[in-house]
Amino acid sequence: MSDTARVLVLGGGPDAEREISLKSSDAVHRAALEAGLDAEMFVIDRPTPEQVASWTGRVVLPILHGRFGEGGPLQRMMEQAGLCFVGCRSEAARLAMDKMATKLAGARVGVPTSPGAIVDPDDAVSPVGLPAVVKPVADGSSVGLHICRDQPAWEAAVAAVRDDQRAHPHRAYMAEPFIVGRELTVPVLGTDSGDLEALPIVEIAAAGGVYDYKAKYTRNDTRYTVLPELPEDMTEAIRGHAVRLARAIGVRHLARVDFLLPEGREPVMLEINTMPGFTPSSLLPMAARAKGMEMPALVAHLVRLATGG
Repeated sequence: MSDTARVLVLGGGPDAEREISLKSSDAVHRAALEAGLDAEMFVIDRPTPEQVASWTGRVVLPILHGRFGEGGPLQRMMEQAGLCFVGCRSEAARLAMDKMATKLAGARVGVPTSPGAIVDPDDAVSPVGLPAVVKPVADGSSVGLHICRDQPAWEAAVAAVRDDQRAHPHRAYMAEPFIVGRELTVPVLGTDSGDLEALPIVEIAAAGGVYDYKAKYTRNDTRYTVLPELPEDMTEAIRGHAVRLARAIGVRHLARVDFLLPEGREPVMLEINTMPGFTPSSLLPMAARAKGMEMPALVAHLVRLATGG
């Protein structure tokens, strides 16, 4: 990587996770400056192709979360403009944002996952039984998450889906069985050789029992354990599943794969995030730190991967 590489950190975006993106991108920008990079930050909404094309000559770090910024549209615009950027190309970004497609990709390479079905807001009963989880197919940070432990909760969830789809007609929802288990996440990072490696596992223990938006970003009682106590073969299996899924989807540079581990059973993959958070409580920086890579070094590493230097 050239010492004079110019870096553009993007934050904001038009998606539901805009506020988290602003926090993440601010942290990345500060880390880039601390790493000695020539970095500036842009807060964007939904840029035009002409605006994207004006970013030429810089390595772009699109620290955006959600369908537009993380799920392919922005990546496609950057590809069309010939930009050098961190993160997945558009095809992989689109696939990873779709939780149902991610399940199918995982199943093809032997990554265990649970059944899933698209929710029809007229469904009188859950297509996967109860208890069930209802969530958007293509949003992250547990936006629109509903836990349905009984029939009244299911009816309330599909009513909320109907209301949301009136405002956002193209937002699809899915249902999957509610599984009780340890919540584990495996950050994945690109290597200088062009491969992917799994960083240390992080266990998440939400005080309220559900790792929802509040548990992630507004509460201070969620506990995180890096390198949790697990049998060695289970640790390696989960880390292997994460890398195998990321490769199957075509991830480059970084990702985070979430799992549940029910007692006495094999792990269950939930989803993959191709632009994980970089807030003070975010899990990829936490895992990288456990490996001896602080945020400035992590950001510099990502820029180096993007430039091939």
